[in-house]
Amino acid sequence: MPTSNSRQGTLGVWWLIYSILCVVRAVWILTNGATFTLMWGALVNRVANPFFWMNLFHVAMLAAVVLTVITAIFSFLAGIGLMQGGRSGRMLALVAGFLGLISGPLGVALGVYTLIVMLPQPASQARSDLASAA
Repeated sequence: MPTSNSRQGTLGVWWLIYSILCVVRAVWILTNGATFTLMWGALVNRVANPFFWMNLFHVAMLAAVVLTVITAIFSFLAGIGLMQGGRSGRMLALVAGFLGLISGPLGVALGVYTLIVMLPQPASQARSDLASAA
């Protein structure tokens, strides 16, 4: 059975990889922004008040980029913190886990695993008590 430190180190590597993927995703959104705008504009040109919907699209695209960059930053910090084994690594991993839950399929998988591994001991004990009672 892997030790807690080796599990945290491996989880740290996965968070570093995920932070790189988040940066790639943000760059991809930014470089293809004109294409996305053109495609969205083709959809909203027949609705009432298309300028409102186009402005809303730009706000949503900017929010997606900002969320992705914030997720990348916390993922990178969590990866470094977990690999060093510091106390702050656990808290950063929990924040990165919650951000990963709203960032797509890979983020959901990594976030759920991180939340399961990094939850405080009393909560995991309560889970095992509930599992044995079922």
